Amino acid sequence: MINDALREAEERMKKAVEALQNDLRGVRTGRASPALVERLMVDYYGVPTPLQQLATIAVPEPRLLTIRPFNPGDIGLIEKAILKSDLGLTPSNDGRLIRLVIPRLTEERRRELVKIVARRVEEGRVAIRNIRRDTINDLREFEKEKLISEDELHRALEEVQKLTDRYIERVDEVGKAKETEIMEI
Repeated sequence: MINDALREAEERMKKAVEALQNDLRGVRTGRASPALVERLMVDYYGVPTPLQQLATIAVPEPRLLTIRPFNPGDIGLIEKAILKSDLGLTPSNDGRLIRLVIPRLTEERRRELVKIVARRVEEGRVAIRNIRRDTINDLREFEKEKLISEDELHRALEEVQKLTDRYIERVDEVGKAKETEIMEI
C-alpha cells in the first residue's frame, strides 16, 4: 500500500519533470530549433491546431527555420499565428515556404527569457510539491483507517520527502541547463 502510493507519486513527479522539459523546449535560444514552433497553435478554420500537424518544419541553417505547409493555402494562417505568438519573430514567405530568421538575442532579451524560464521552473517545483501533498494526505488517510501503523507512516513520510527533494533537484537542473543555453552567446 505504501509502496503503491510512493510509486504513483514518483510516476507523477517524472511526468511533471517531462512536462517542464517539453515546456522549456519552446523557449527561444540563440539557435533555430523546430521545438520553438511545432507546438504553436494555428487557428485552422476555427480549430486551434498545432503547427506540426499542418506543416513540415526544418532547420537548414543554425539561425533559420523553414516551414512548408502541407496545403499551400494555409500559409497565411500559419504566418498570422507566428506573428501573434510571443516568439518575437517575423515570418517571410514566398508563397510555398515560410522562413523564420532567428536573430541573435540581445542581453536584455536573454534576461527576459531567463525570467520566463525561472517562472516555469518554479511552476514545476510547485507541481512536485502538490504531488507530495497529495501523497502525504493519502498516507495519513491510510493511517486513520488503521491500514498502516504510525511508525510506517513516519517512514513513508521520510521516503516521500526524499523523493520530493530528488525531483525538485531534477527540476532545478533542467532550469539551469536551459538558462545556460539561453545565456550562451
